[in-house]
Amino acid sequence: MENRENKHIIFFDGDCGVCNFWVQWILQRDKKNQFMFASLQSDFGQKFLGERKLDQKQFNTLYLWKVGSYYLIKSKAIIKVLNLLGGVYKAGGFLGQIIPTAISDQLYNVISKNRMKISNQKCFLPTSEERKKFIEV
Repeated sequence: MENRENKHIIFFDGDCGVCNFWVQWILQRDKKNQFMFASLQSDFGQKFLGERKLDQKQFNTLYLWKVGSYYLIKSKAIIKVLNLLGGVYKAGGFLGQIIPTAISDQLYNVISKNRMKISNQKCFLPTSEERKKFIEV
């Protein structure tokens, strides 16, 4: 496992195909090695949720956390990830910032509510190099 200092940690539903697709997508594009990942179901994920008095049984929200700086949820987290990836993805982040959060979070909620239906439920098996980016896999 990599050192968590100065990393952006993405918390996701480890049982969700859409979430796992998103994790794979970020892994493939994280050329600056700036992200780490933890499932919300893991001890680390549960601790994160508990410390912030967030629901520890619902896993339908993506969180992005920078230790000592911030944590973002839903569409704001996705927009920040796109901006951090940079390049052409930053354009997507810019477009996301134009849309009011209430609207982008509403779209996020629709996808989240139907995520099990739209995912193909294939198991994701990270490579040994990618495993270093996971906290408590």
